[in-house]
Amino acid sequence: MSYQRLKDWFEERYDIEPLRVFAKHKLVPRHKYEILYYTGGIAMFLFIIQFITGIVLAFYYVPHHEFAYKSIIEIVTKLNMGWFFRSLHHWGAQLAILALFIHAFSTLLLKSYRKPRELLWLTGIVLLGISIFFGLSGYLMLWDERAFAAVRVATGGAGNLPLIGNFIKSFLRGGIDVTGETLIRFYAFHVSLLPLVTMILIGFHVFLVQYHGMSIPLSQEKKVHGYTPFFPNLLYKDLIIWLIVLGIMVTFATLLPPEIGKKADPLAPAPENIKPEWYFLFLFQTLKFFPGEIMGLNGETIAIILISCGIFFFFLIPFFDRKSSRGEKSVLFTWIGVLYTLYFIIMTIIGFLS
Repeated sequence: MSYQRLKDWFEERYDIEPLRVFAKHKLVPRHKYEILYYTGGIAMFLFIIQFITGIVLAFYYVPHHEFAYKSIIEIVTKLNMGWFFRSLHHWGAQLAILALFIHAFSTLLLKSYRKPRELLWLTGIVLLGISIFFGLSGYLMLWDERAFAAVRVATGGAGNLPLIGNFIKSFLRGGIDVTGETLIRFYAFHVSLLPLVTMILIGFHVFLVQYHGMSIPLSQEKKVHGYTPFFPNLLYKDLIIWLIVLGIMVTFATLLPPEIGKKADPLAPAPENIKPEWYFLFLFQTLKFFPGEIMGLNGETIAIILISCGIFFFFLIPFFDRKSSRGEKSVLFTWIGVLYTLYFIIMTIIGFLS
Protein backbone atom coordinates (compact mmCIF):
# COMPACT_ATOMS: atom_id res chain seq x y z
CA MET A 1 0.00 0.00 0.00
CA SER A 2 1.45 3.35 -1.05
CA TYR A 3 1.81 6.25 1.37
CA GLN A 4 -0.92 8.25 -0.42
CA ARG A 5 -3.40 5.36 -0.27
CA LEU A 6 -2.66 4.85 3.42
CA LYS A 7 -3.13 8.58 4.03
CA ASP A 8 -6.42 8.60 2.13
CA TRP A 9 -7.63 5.52 4.04
CA PHE A 10 -6.84 7.19 7.38
CA GLU A 11 -8.39 10.56 6.47
CA GLU A 12 -11.60 8.91 5.31
CA ARG A 13 -12.10 7.65 8.84
CA TYR A 14 -10.57 10.39 10.98
CA ASP A 15 -10.89 14.14 10.57
CA ILE A 16 -7.43 15.58 11.22
CA GLU A 17 -8.10 18.93 9.61
CA PRO A 18 -8.43 20.72 13.00
CA LEU A 19 -4.91 19.46 13.89
CA ARG A 20 -3.58 20.79 10.57
CA VAL A 21 -5.18 24.17 11.20
CA PHE A 22 -3.80 24.29 14.74
CA ALA A 23 -0.28 23.35 13.65
CA LYS A 24 -0.38 25.87 10.82
CA HIS A 25 -1.45 28.75 13.06
CA LYS A 26 0.70 27.95 16.12
CA LEU A 27 3.33 30.70 16.31
CA VAL A 28 6.35 31.05 18.59
CA PRO A 29 7.70 34.52 19.50
CA ARG A 30 11.29 35.37 18.56
CA HIS A 31 13.51 37.18 21.07
CA LYS A 32 16.99 36.82 22.59
CA TYR A 33 15.89 34.16 25.11
CA GLU A 34 13.98 31.97 22.66
CA ILE A 35 16.62 29.21 22.81
CA LEU A 36 15.31 28.37 26.30
CA TYR A 37 12.02 27.25 24.73
CA TYR A 38 13.84 24.11 23.56
CA THR A 39 14.84 22.91 27.05
CA GLY A 40 11.37 21.53 27.77
CA GLY A 41 11.36 19.61 24.50
CA ILE A 42 14.81 18.19 25.28
CA ALA A 43 13.57 16.93 28.66
CA MET A 44 10.52 15.31 27.03
CA PHE A 45 12.71 13.65 24.38
CA LEU A 46 15.01 12.26 27.08
CA PHE A 47 12.02 10.91 29.00
CA ILE A 48 11.01 8.99 25.86
CA ILE A 49 14.53 7.55 25.58
CA GLN A 50 14.37 6.55 29.24
CA PHE A 51 11.09 4.72 28.73
CA ILE A 52 12.50 2.79 25.76
CA THR A 53 15.82 1.82 27.37
CA GLY A 54 14.09 1.09 30.69
CA ILE A 55 11.70 -1.37 29.02
CA VAL A 56 14.66 -3.17 27.41
CA LEU A 57 16.49 -3.47 30.75
CA ALA A 58 13.34 -4.58 32.59
CA PHE A 59 13.22 -7.76 30.46
CA TYR A 60 16.46 -8.97 32.07
CA TYR A 61 16.61 -7.30 35.49
CA VAL A 62 15.65 -9.36 38.57
CA PRO A 63 14.23 -7.16 41.38
CA HIS A 64 15.36 -9.32 44.31
CA HIS A 65 18.18 -8.54 46.72
CA GLU A 66 19.79 -11.94 46.12
CA PHE A 67 19.81 -11.67 42.32
CA ALA A 68 19.60 -7.95 41.43
CA TYR A 69 23.36 -7.33 41.46
CA LYS A 70 24.05 -10.52 39.50
CA SER A 71 21.42 -9.63 36.89
CA ILE A 72 23.06 -6.23 36.34
CA ILE A 73 26.46 -7.90 35.88
CA GLU A 74 24.95 -10.34 33.39
CA ILE A 75 23.22 -7.55 31.47
CA VAL A 76 26.55 -5.73 31.15
CA THR A 77 28.80 -8.73 30.43
CA LYS A 78 26.66 -11.37 28.72
CA LEU A 79 23.75 -9.66 26.98
CA ASN A 80 24.43 -8.45 23.45
CA MET A 81 24.71 -4.61 23.66
CA GLY A 82 23.49 -4.85 27.26
CA TRP A 83 26.31 -2.61 28.53
CA PHE A 84 25.31 0.03 25.98
CA PHE A 85 21.62 0.10 26.90
CA ARG A 86 22.47 0.22 30.59
CA SER A 87 24.95 3.05 29.98
CA LEU A 88 22.46 4.87 27.74
CA HIS A 89 19.80 4.61 30.46
CA HIS A 90 22.24 6.00 33.03
CA TRP A 91 23.32 8.99 30.95
CA GLY A 92 19.77 9.62 29.78
CA ALA A 93 18.74 10.02 33.41
CA GLN A 94 21.60 12.43 34.12
CA LEU A 95 20.85 14.59 31.08
CA ALA A 96 17.07 14.53 31.65
CA ILE A 97 17.45 15.85 35.20
CA LEU A 98 19.98 18.45 34.01
CA ALA A 99 17.58 19.60 31.25
CA LEU A 100 14.73 19.85 33.78
CA PHE A 101 16.83 21.93 36.18
CA ILE A 102 17.83 24.30 33.35
CA HIS A 103 14.20 24.49 32.24
CA ALA A 104 12.99 25.20 35.79
CA PHE A 105 15.59 27.87 36.59
CA SER A 106 15.16 29.60 33.22
CA THR A 107 11.39 29.66 33.83
CA LEU A 108 12.06 31.11 37.27
CA LEU A 109 14.44 33.83 36.06
CA LEU A 110 12.26 34.82 33.10
CA LYS A 111 9.12 34.73 35.30
CA SER A 112 7.32 32.49 32.84
CA TYR A 113 5.34 31.19 35.82
CA ARG A 114 3.26 34.37 36.05
CA LYS A 115 -0.49 34.50 35.53
CA PRO A 116 -2.14 32.62 33.81
CA ARG A 117 0.60 29.92 33.74
CA GLU A 118 0.67 28.97 37.43
CA LEU A 119 -0.43 25.39 36.71
CA LEU A 120 2.34 25.03 34.14
CA TRP A 121 4.88 25.90 36.84
CA LEU A 122 3.33 23.58 39.42
CA THR A 123 3.19 20.57 37.07
CA GLY A 124 6.74 21.29 35.91
CA ILE A 125 8.13 21.35 39.46
CA VAL A 126 6.27 18.14 40.30
CA LEU A 127 7.85 16.55 37.19
CA LEU A 128 11.27 17.74 38.38
CA GLY A 129 10.67 16.12 41.77
CA ILE A 130 9.49 12.91 40.11
CA SER A 131 12.60 12.81 37.90
CA ILE A 132 14.81 13.09 40.99
CA PHE A 133 12.90 10.24 42.64
CA PHE A 134 13.29 8.31 39.37
CA GLY A 135 17.03 8.79 39.76
CA LEU A 136 17.06 7.72 43.41
CA SER A 137 14.87 4.63 42.88
CA GLY A 138 16.82 3.62 39.78
CA TYR A 139 20.07 4.08 41.67
CA LEU A 140 19.09 1.38 44.17
CA MET A 141 18.47 -1.07 41.32
CA LEU A 142 22.24 -1.61 41.15
CA TRP A 143 22.22 -2.99 44.69
CA ASP A 144 25.89 -2.09 45.12
CA GLU A 145 27.36 -0.65 48.32
CA ARG A 146 27.43 2.96 47.10
CA ALA A 147 23.79 2.95 45.99
CA PHE A 148 22.74 1.16 49.18
CA ALA A 149 24.48 3.72 51.41
CA ALA A 150 23.13 6.69 49.39
CA VAL A 151 19.52 5.47 49.64
CA ARG A 152 19.95 4.81 53.35
CA VAL A 153 21.17 8.41 53.84
CA ALA A 154 18.44 9.91 51.61
CA THR A 155 15.58 8.05 53.27
CA GLY A 156 17.10 8.67 56.70
CA GLY A 157 17.17 12.41 55.97
CA ALA A 158 13.46 12.31 55.14
CA GLY A 159 12.91 10.74 58.55
CA ASN A 160 14.05 13.96 60.23
CA LEU A 161 10.96 15.82 59.10
CA PRO A 162 8.75 16.62 62.11
CA LEU A 163 5.51 14.65 62.52
CA ILE A 164 5.51 12.88 59.14
CA GLY A 165 9.21 12.03 58.84
CA ASN A 166 9.07 8.54 60.37
CA PHE A 167 6.04 7.65 58.26
CA ILE A 168 7.77 8.78 55.04
CA LYS A 169 10.96 6.90 55.94
CA SER A 170 9.08 3.68 56.77
CA PHE A 171 6.92 4.00 53.65
CA LEU A 172 9.93 4.43 51.36
CA ARG A 173 11.99 1.71 53.01
CA GLY A 174 9.16 -0.75 53.52
CA GLY A 175 10.39 -1.21 57.09
CA ILE A 176 12.81 0.13 59.66
CA ASP A 177 15.96 -0.09 57.52
CA VAL A 178 16.94 -0.41 53.85
CA THR A 179 16.47 -4.08 52.97
CA GLY A 180 15.31 -6.30 50.13
CA GLU A 181 11.80 -4.96 50.79
CA THR A 182 13.10 -1.48 49.90
CA LEU A 183 14.46 -2.78 46.60
CA ILE A 184 11.10 -4.32 45.66
CA ARG A 185 9.29 -1.14 46.69
CA PHE A 186 11.64 1.12 44.73
CA TYR A 187 11.38 -1.17 41.72
CA ALA A 188 7.58 -0.86 41.84
CA PHE A 189 7.90 2.92 42.04
CA HIS A 190 10.44 3.00 39.21
CA VAL A 191 8.70 0.84 36.62
CA SER A 192 5.05 1.24 37.54
CA LEU A 193 3.88 4.21 39.59
CA LEU A 194 6.34 6.91 38.51
CA PRO A 195 6.03 6.25 34.73
CA LEU A 196 2.23 6.35 34.96
CA VAL A 197 2.18 9.62 36.90
CA THR A 198 4.88 11.06 34.62
CA MET A 199 2.93 10.32 31.42
CA ILE A 200 -0.22 11.90 32.85
CA LEU A 201 1.64 15.02 34.01
CA ILE A 202 3.60 15.41 30.78
CA GLY A 203 0.36 15.15 28.80
CA PHE A 204 -1.29 17.79 31.00
CA HIS A 205 1.82 20.00 30.90
CA VAL A 206 2.04 19.87 27.10
CA PHE A 207 -1.69 20.59 26.85
CA LEU A 208 -1.26 23.69 29.02
CA VAL A 209 1.67 24.85 26.86
CA GLN A 210 -0.52 24.57 23.76
CA TYR A 211 -3.44 26.26 25.51
CA HIS A 212 -1.52 29.26 26.86
CA GLY A 213 1.15 29.49 24.18
CA MET A 214 4.78 30.39 24.79
CA SER A 215 5.43 32.93 27.52
CA ILE A 216 7.26 36.12 26.55
CA PRO A 217 9.63 37.49 29.24
CA LEU A 218 8.52 40.86 30.63
CA SER A 219 11.77 42.46 29.48
CA GLN A 220 11.16 41.24 25.92
CA GLU A 221 7.48 42.07 25.41
CA LYS A 222 8.37 45.20 23.43
CA LYS A 223 11.41 43.62 21.76
CA VAL A 224 9.83 40.62 20.03
CA HIS A 225 11.35 40.26 16.55
CA GLY A 226 8.27 38.62 15.12
CA TYR A 227 6.79 35.13 15.23
CA THR A 228 7.95 31.83 13.76
CA PRO A 229 5.51 29.07 12.72
CA PHE A 230 5.90 26.04 14.94
CA PHE A 231 5.24 23.72 12.00
CA PRO A 232 7.48 23.04 10.23
CA ASN A 233 10.13 25.62 11.29
CA LEU A 234 10.33 25.06 15.06
CA LEU A 235 9.53 21.37 14.77
CA TYR A 236 12.54 20.84 12.48
CA LYS A 237 14.76 22.77 14.92
CA ASP A 238 13.45 20.59 17.75
CA LEU A 239 14.31 17.45 15.80
CA ILE A 240 17.81 18.74 15.02
CA ILE A 241 18.44 19.57 18.69
CA TRP A 242 17.11 16.15 19.77
CA LEU A 243 19.48 14.49 17.29
CA ILE A 244 22.41 16.46 18.77
CA VAL A 245 21.37 15.51 22.31
CA LEU A 246 21.10 11.85 21.25
CA GLY A 247 24.61 12.09 19.80
CA ILE A 248 25.95 13.51 23.07
CA MET A 249 24.19 10.81 25.08
CA VAL A 250 25.51 8.01 22.85
CA THR A 251 29.02 9.46 23.08
CA PHE A 252 28.90 9.54 26.88
CA ALA A 253 27.34 6.07 27.01
CA THR A 254 30.11 4.66 24.81
CA LEU A 255 33.14 6.44 26.27
CA LEU A 256 32.07 6.75 29.92
CA PRO A 257 30.01 3.71 30.93
CA PRO A 258 29.00 3.91 34.62
CA GLU A 259 30.91 1.80 37.11
CA ILE A 260 29.42 -0.96 39.23
CA GLY A 261 30.73 -1.21 42.79
CA LYS A 262 30.80 -4.14 45.17
CA LYS A 263 27.56 -5.91 46.00
CA ALA A 264 25.66 -4.27 48.85
CA ASP A 265 26.06 -5.77 52.30
CA PRO A 266 23.44 -4.42 54.75
CA LEU A 267 25.67 -5.36 57.71
CA ALA A 268 28.83 -3.68 56.38
CA PRO A 269 29.72 -0.05 57.19
CA ALA A 270 29.18 2.57 54.50
CA PRO A 271 32.15 3.17 52.16
CA GLU A 272 34.37 6.15 53.00
CA ASN A 273 33.77 9.48 51.27
CA ILE A 274 30.36 8.36 50.04
CA LYS A 275 28.52 10.99 48.00
CA PRO A 276 25.06 11.01 46.43
CA GLU A 277 24.38 11.72 42.77
CA TRP A 278 25.13 15.29 41.63
CA TYR A 279 21.49 16.43 41.82
CA PHE A 280 21.47 15.70 45.58
CA LEU A 281 24.81 17.39 46.29
CA PHE A 282 23.29 20.79 47.12
CA LEU A 283 21.18 19.16 49.84
CA PHE A 284 24.06 16.97 51.01
CA GLN A 285 26.40 19.94 51.31
CA THR A 286 23.78 22.05 53.11
CA LEU A 287 23.37 19.35 55.75
CA LYS A 288 27.14 19.23 56.24
CA PHE A 289 27.20 22.94 57.12
CA PHE A 290 24.85 22.44 60.07
CA PRO A 291 26.29 21.34 63.42
CA GLY A 292 24.95 18.27 65.17
CA GLU A 293 23.14 20.37 67.76
CA ILE A 294 21.74 23.91 67.70
CA MET A 295 20.45 25.34 70.99
CA GLY A 296 19.65 21.85 72.24
CA LEU A 297 17.86 20.85 69.04
CA ASN A 298 18.95 18.34 66.40
CA GLY A 299 20.88 20.29 63.74
CA GLU A 300 19.95 17.94 60.91
CA THR A 301 16.25 18.29 61.73
CA ILE A 302 16.54 22.09 61.63
CA ALA A 303 18.36 21.86 58.29
CA ILE A 304 15.68 19.56 56.82
CA ILE A 305 12.93 21.95 57.99
CA LEU A 306 14.67 24.98 56.44
CA ILE A 307 15.30 23.12 53.17
CA SER A 308 11.67 21.98 53.07
CA CYS A 309 10.47 25.56 53.61
CA GLY A 310 12.74 26.74 50.80
CA ILE A 311 11.39 24.08 48.44
CA PHE A 312 7.80 24.86 49.44
CA PHE A 313 8.33 28.58 48.75
CA PHE A 314 9.97 27.70 45.40
CA PHE A 315 6.93 25.56 44.50
CA LEU A 316 4.42 28.33 45.32
CA ILE A 317 6.43 31.27 43.99
CA PRO A 318 3.86 32.22 41.27
CA PHE A 319 1.34 32.99 44.01
CA PHE A 320 3.76 35.19 45.97
CA ASP A 321 5.02 37.22 42.99
CA ARG A 322 1.99 39.46 42.56
CA LYS A 323 3.79 42.18 40.57
CA SER A 324 4.83 39.83 37.76
CA SER A 325 1.26 38.54 37.58
CA ARG A 326 0.14 42.13 36.93
CA GLY A 327 2.78 42.53 34.22
CA GLU A 328 4.95 44.81 36.38
CA LYS A 329 8.68 44.55 37.03
CA SER A 330 9.44 42.56 40.16
CA VAL A 331 13.02 43.24 41.22
CA LEU A 332 12.67 41.36 44.51
CA PHE A 333 11.65 38.12 42.83
CA THR A 334 14.33 38.57 40.18
CA TRP A 335 16.91 38.52 43.00
CA ILE A 336 15.13 35.61 44.65
CA GLY A 337 15.40 33.67 41.38
CA VAL A 338 19.10 34.56 41.07
CA LEU A 339 19.75 33.45 44.66
CA TYR A 340 17.98 30.12 44.16
CA THR A 341 19.97 29.48 40.98
CA LEU A 342 23.34 30.49 42.46
CA TYR A 343 22.68 28.52 45.63
CA PHE A 344 22.01 25.34 43.65
CA ILE A 345 25.05 25.79 41.39
CA ILE A 346 27.54 26.83 44.10
CA MET A 347 26.49 24.19 46.62
CA THR A 348 26.60 21.51 43.93
CA ILE A 349 30.15 22.54 42.96
CA ILE A 350 31.28 22.65 46.60
CA GLY A 351 29.73 19.26 47.24
CA PHE A 352 31.47 17.83 44.17
CA LEU A 353 34.89 19.23 45.05
CA SER A 354 34.81 18.65 48.83
